[in-house]
Amino acid sequence: MTIAIFVGSLLGTMAIGMPIAYALLISGIALMYYMDLFDAQIIAQNVINGADSFPLLAVPFFMLAGEIMNTGGLSKRIVDVALALVGHVKGGLGYVAILAACILSALSGSAVADAAALSALLVPMMVKAGHSKSLSGGLIAASGVIGPVIPPSIGFVVFGVVGGVSITKLFLAGLVPGILLGLGLAFAWWWEVRKETIVSPPKKSAGEIGRALREGIWALILPFIIIFGLKFGVFTPTEAAVVAAVYSLIVAVFVYRELKISELFAVFVTSAQTTAVVMLLVAAALVSAWLITVSEIATSVVDLLQPFMGNQTLLLIAIMVLVVIVGTAMDMTPTILILTPILMPVVKAAGIDPVYFGVLFIVNNSIGLITPPVGTVLNVVAGVSRISMEDLMKGVWPFLLAQLVVLFLMVLFPQLVMWPAKLIGG
Repeated sequence: MTIAIFVGSLLGTMAIGMPIAYALLISGIALMYYMDLFDAQIIAQNVINGADSFPLLAVPFFMLAGEIMNTGGLSKRIVDVALALVGHVKGGLGYVAILAACILSALSGSAVADAAALSALLVPMMVKAGHSKSLSGGLIAASGVIGPVIPPSIGFVVFGVVGGVSITKLFLAGLVPGILLGLGLAFAWWWEVRKETIVSPPKKSAGEIGRALREGIWALILPFIIIFGLKFGVFTPTEAAVVAAVYSLIVAVFVYRELKISELFAVFVTSAQTTAVVMLLVAAALVSAWLITVSEIATSVVDLLQPFMGNQTLLLIAIMVLVVIVGTAMDMTPTILILTPILMPVVKAAGIDPVYFGVLFIVNNSIGLITPPVGTVLNVVAGVSRISMEDLMKGVWPFLLAQLVVLFLMVLFPQLVMWPAKLIGG
C-alpha cells in the first residue's frame, strides 16, 4: 500500500502540471500522513539537508563552466578541431558532431549545454551540405546524450550523493562507456549516410590542421587536467568542477577574448538559474528518500524483484527496461533522485557493483533525454535548430536505437565497463 500511496500521489500531482520538485514534496507528505508521521520540522530538516552537501557544490561550477565554454569560444574551437580532423570523410560533418560531443562532454558534463552549442554551430552547416535537417538534428540530440556519461558529469555527482557511491570512481568508470556511445552513433550515422551522394569538403592541409589544434589546445587540455587530477588524487570531483570553471573563465576572457567582463554577470545569472532548479529538486527529493527508507518501500521492491535476484543479468535487464520506460515521461535528475534510493538496496542485495550499476543507470537516464515525449535535449535541439518536434523525433530514432543497443551490450558484457574502469582507477 505504501508503494501505491507514493507512486499514486507523485504521478497524480505531475499529471495536473505541478512542478516535479513540489510533486516530490506532496508525495512525501502524503506518505507521512498515511504512516501517521507528519511533522513539518522533519520536512524542513530534510529539505535543508538535501541541499547541504559538499559534493553537490560541483553542480553550480560545472553549470558555470558549460555556460562559459559556449559563450567564450571554447565550444566553437572544439568543433573547428573536429572539422579539421574528420570533416573531409563521407558524412564527415556527422562524425564532427560526434567527436566534438565527446570532447565537449569532457568539459561541461551537461547534455543540454553540449546539444545547444552543437545545434547552433553544426545543424546549419549540415543542412547546407545537403544532409536531412531532421536526421542532422537527431544526430546532434543523440550526441548531446554523451555529455552526462564522459566525466565530468553532473548526473554522476547527483547519483553519487544520493546513492552513497564514490563520485571519483563513477567519473573514471564513465569514460569508456561514453566512448562506446560515440562509436555506436558513428556506426548508425555511417549506416544512414552510406547511400548519400553528398560531396564532402576537401581534406584540410597539415598547416590548417595545425592551426586548428593550436587554436583549440587551450580547450583540449582541460579534460586531461580533470582526468589526471582525479586519477592521482590532486583534487576531488567538487574541486575539479571549480578548476573547470576557473580555467574556462581565464581562457575565455584572457586567451580567446570572446567573453567580455561586462557579459560575466549574465553568464553567472544563467548558471545560477539552472543550478537553482537542480538544487531544489535534490532538496525536495531527500524528503521522499527519507520516507522511502522509513516506510521500507525499497524492501517491498526487493521482494517484487525476488524472482530475478538469482541472476544479475536478468535483474539488470529488468531494471534497465523500467528506467527506459520512466525516462520517456520524466527528466534525468528527477529520475535519479526518485529511483536511486529505491533501486540501490536491490542492487546491493543482488551483489552488483554499485559503480557498475551507477554507470548503466546514468547511461540509461541520459538516453532518456532524447526519448519522446518529454526528452529535454530534443526540446532544446528543436528550439535552437528550428526543427519541428515531429521531424526531430523521426530523425533521432536510428541513433536512439544504437545507444540502447550499446546500453544492453554493457549489461550483457560487464567487462566493457569494469576492466577499463579498474585499469584507469588503479
